[in-house]
Amino acid sequence: MKQLVLSIIAYAVQRDVDAAQLCKLAGIDLAALKKSHTAPVTAQQLQDLWLNAARLTNDPLFGLHFGESLQPAALGVVGEIIRSSATVGEALTHAAALTHLVTDQCRMEVTRSAKNFTVRLLPAVDYGAAPPYAFRQLIDLLLMMVIHELDGLLLEKIVPQAARLAYTVPDPAEYERVFRCKPSKRVGDYVLVFDSRYWDEPLLTANYELQNLLLQKVSSLPQTAGQQKTLQNRIYNYLLANSYLGVSSLNDMAANFNLSPRSLQRKLKEEGVKYQDIADAVRHSLAVYYISSGNYPLKDISWMLGYNELSAFTRAFKRWTGSSPVQYNQSL
Repeated sequence: MKQLVLSIIAYAVQRDVDAAQLCKLAGIDLAALKKSHTAPVTAQQLQDLWLNAARLTNDPLFGLHFGESLQPAALGVVGEIIRSSATVGEALTHAAALTHLVTDQCRMEVTRSAKNFTVRLLPAVDYGAAPPYAFRQLIDLLLMMVIHELDGLLLEKIVPQAARLAYTVPDPAEYERVFRCKPSKRVGDYVLVFDSRYWDEPLLTANYELQNLLLQKVSSLPQTAGQQKTLQNRIYNYLLANSYLGVSSLNDMAANFNLSPRSLQRKLKEEGVKYQDIADAVRHSLAVYYISSGNYPLKDISWMLGYNELSAFTRAFKRWTGSSPVQYNQSL
């Protein structure tokens, strides 16, 4: 629970919210929360944290967008699952047993049939068709964590066959964009359904190391107040922190910041920069970082940065640095 609360606060800060103000409104002592031995956050404090995070970001879908923004291992769970699992099925089974590390408000159940497998969240309290706001935010977050977990395990973006929620979603088009399928309503259901072909897929042993490498890069991000105030720096940091499966598109970034693509472009223009410039700067930084690590083939680096063809990555890298990836690697 403590890590979840800290992650909610961190994402709100990424969205240009003052952490001290948010914690004050939620009745949370941030300094005490960061200490190893602190009293647990109460249900009311968590409810107030979700409500005020949504209000201060002007984003009623705060939980959904928070879930979309999570990189693998963001809550410290996925990396451990990868290290202890051989297949996707094993990983999901382990994940179900570890749900309590994130929340005590629901548990996860994974079932399998010949055609598909289902990930179901089972609430500790039956809210029927009208769960409280904070619980809906939590459900959105957890379901997106499942999708991100599968993305991270297989190094590809997984599309669920179905998504079912117990409540009517406020913005169906945005939920469909984030969940990658159109959600339906069924009272009492919080469900994602996936094609059974993924179940026995072996996990790539390098995934855990790749996640750690990215997290090390993210941990070096400057966190000064001045840098957080400009939109371009906030977007740069966001893209870098969530680049495990490529760099987000303008439309996805605008939606996550609760802006229209045109508004995002206009705000960046006022700062004298284009979105593509920021995206390229992130790809450049990560490309140099991954190549300098000396641990991964160029084709893997190319894929991680969102290039389907190594030749396209090579052209881009040469544009950024004046040399090809191979030449750069040889010069190290």
